[in-house]
Amino acid sequence: MGRVAEPLSEPLVERMRGFGTTIFAEMSALAASTGSINLGQGFPDTDGPPAMLAAAVAAIEGGGNQYPPGPGLPELRAAVADQREDRYGLGYDPETEVYVTVGATEGVAASVLALAGPGDEVVAFEPTYDSYAATVALAGAALRPVLLRPDAGRFTFDPAELRAAVTPRTRVLLVNSPHNPCGTVFTRDELAEIAAVCVEHDLTAVTDEVYEYLTYDGAEHVPLATFPGMRERTLTVSSVGKTFSVTGWKTGWVTGPAPLVRAVQTVKQFLTYATGGPWQRAAAYALREELPWVAELRAALERKRDRLLAGLEAAGFLAYRPQGTYFVQADIRPLGYTDGLELARALPGLAGVVAVPTQVFYQRPADGAHFVRFAFCKRDEVIDEAVARLAGLGRDRARA
Repeated sequence: MGRVAEPLSEPLVERMRGFGTTIFAEMSALAASTGSINLGQGFPDTDGPPAMLAAAVAAIEGGGNQYPPGPGLPELRAAVADQREDRYGLGYDPETEVYVTVGATEGVAASVLALAGPGDEVVAFEPTYDSYAATVALAGAALRPVLLRPDAGRFTFDPAELRAAVTPRTRVLLVNSPHNPCGTVFTRDELAEIAAVCVEHDLTAVTDEVYEYLTYDGAEHVPLATFPGMRERTLTVSSVGKTFSVTGWKTGWVTGPAPLVRAVQTVKQFLTYATGGPWQRAAAYALREELPWVAELRAALERKRDRLLAGLEAAGFLAYRPQGTYFVQADIRPLGYTDGLELARALPGLAGVVAVPTQVFYQRPADGAHFVRFAFCKRDEVIDEAVARLAGLGRDRARA
């Protein structure tokens, strides 16, 4: 009788052992199991433009269901190139400088994996979107965080700390603006500081710009690639999901100089090879025809943001007014709480609402332990019900 092998207690490479189930999966499962309102994960509860959805259906029914070209369908690559030129004055060759990915998450991952390896370092602004640290770990590189701190009502960084984070081993500076989870849209002066560091230290920038259209109060999104010396050293990542409220389509793109895009292609082709053809056709249509719909979405989201802010402040949170994205950062200390993870796990029972604890986006959780993140990309009646429930949290805490 053969010997039965004992199962491995942790069959995972060492560099990934600090990463378990994503916080988004955990909190969304908690919302489902408790019947709570999910203001945790950032996905809309309404669909994108109907004509865009119809274009995807037409692509499926028209037979576009086999492998598309690995770099992406020509019509989407051309539409992306035209969008960068028309909106930002950045010219890219759709044949060699635009590459389609499975959402922005893969675009960032393929870029980092192509540019950083064991012994290298990647500088990023913290709190970081959760995939960044995992991607850097997959590359075998080290993450060097630069803290974003509240200042005059918005989160920003100290230029001296950015410069101090760069070492001779730094290869990549990873920039997310508009920033998830803080809602910051970096100003021209802040971006000029970042560009100067990249040029001075010969760094490649990878910029995550998925919320490029979703900015508020007149905040201007400016791509880092538009600054002197940056086009030739910047890979810009964006996607269709946030712009057109189709997060499940997972269709993104990377733009940059041909040598850097070739490096991304070398990695990406062995991750997923190609991205869904019908979604690409619909995305190409939307980039050319549905930007007025996006303008209406942006205005609606600004109103939703204000609706949520008012409710959080009434409930006793110290809420920061985001300049972009789907999210509000809320300081829980005025309510008497200090541990955001503990509160987030208890919140469904306390108020029937789910949020995301910001501390999971830090290398040192204590740096963000007093923040939780709420999403406002929901229907007005959902936001209203959520803030009504959260108001009860504040009253109960006051009585206690």
